Amino acid sequence: MAAEALFGEANRVGETDKRWLGVSIKNVINYKDNEMEKTIVGIGAFVCASICASACHAQSSVTLYGLVDTGLGYVTNAGGAHQYAMTNGAHSGSRWGVRGREDLGGRTSAIFILESGFNSANGALGQNGLAFGRQAFVGIKRPEGYAALGRQYSSTFELFFPFLPIANGSAGSGFGVHPGDVDNLDSSNRIANALKIATADYHGLRVDALYSFGGQPGSIARNQIWNVAMRYMRGPLGLAAGYQSTDRPNYSFWGNKANDSATGSNIAPPILRGYATAGKQDTFAMAASWKFRKARLSLIYSNTRFEHLGTVAVSGLAPALAANRGVASINVYEANVGYYITPLLLVGAEYSYTRNGGTNGREGAGYNQVNLGVDYFLSKRTDLYSFVSHQLASGVDSTGNRAVASILGTKASTSNQQTLAVLGIRHKF
Repeated sequence: MAAEALFGEANRVGETDKRWLGVSIKNVINYKDNEMEKTIVGIGAFVCASICASACHAQSSVTLYGLVDTGLGYVTNAGGAHQYAMTNGAHSGSRWGVRGREDLGGRTSAIFILESGFNSANGALGQNGLAFGRQAFVGIKRPEGYAALGRQYSSTFELFFPFLPIANGSAGSGFGVHPGDVDNLDSSNRIANALKIATADYHGLRVDALYSFGGQPGSIARNQIWNVAMRYMRGPLGLAAGYQSTDRPNYSFWGNKANDSATGSNIAPPILRGYATAGKQDTFAMAASWKFRKARLSLIYSNTRFEHLGTVAVSGLAPALAANRGVASINVYEANVGYYITPLLLVGAEYSYTRNGGTNGREGAGYNQVNLGVDYFLSKRTDLYSFVSHQLASGVDSTGNRAVASILGTKASTSNQQTLAVLGIRHKF
């Protein structure tokens, strides 16, 4: 009995405990449910934040890219002899580079490009040995345009590219351009220490302006370069114009690469070699094009003036080269056409006439050049190409001697004629 009483009491107490335990368990379950909801909401918020962060991160990128261009070439007269050689960059200069973009929010991005040229035939660095001689800049980009600081293409070259023979299949980089690349429309010379501001495309119109700091103590103008260009391309019509003014071009423009001379001449082509002492170089260019269904016809004119000859000290010049005075004015007239026979086969032709007015009362020189080309695309990234260029020179060049043919990228002929043929392959990555 005592035991029953004891256990009965215990049972009654147990019943009470069960009621209390039930309430407690219910509260605990409710509490756990609330905590679970909070946990789920927290996890959801974390996942969303992670996804958003990943999406933002996806807007930032670093890309490795490049191009390898190698071929076989033949020159009829290179320094007085026939030449068979492997070519590098006959169509486009071989290069590799890294470009990057970081999303800063508000439709604003940080951008950069580091681009190095090289010789694919022997592995040597391009641009006279610069590590990133083609381009090296950093800047800010918005939908309205961009601003960048560093070593960059000229504004004129960048906006004129669609009008050039290289874009229309008639000639490659270097070989098919104007003698000596006098107007820099092949971008033989990039511009260092440059601030560039460029607009986006507004209904076909783009404007691009550049200023290169000379960096000379005591003078903001010494060795400075400024360049402005515009382009309009809408429908079949294309128009472009550009102007560049360069102070002491032998050093600031032609001599801004590694291993260039700080005191001697940096201008090699015979058509220009006698103008290293110029105090100023001004170049104006304009272009027009019309696109047909499968073809584009382009017309280009440029005028380059080497002014104040004899005002800049250049060591090591021969007396005939140092004797030039006054102004040398060089006009270039060009017509080129590209035609797609099929979507994979592009053919082109180009003719240019370059006239150097001469100095010191000399007659000056004329250069006629014809370029023919064919480009077959094996894929979006690989193509086979062939070019033939012929140049005929007449008159007296900047050195005071009879003008000789000198297709850019080859050794000058010993006569007034030179022909070049190239067969190559180009691959982009």
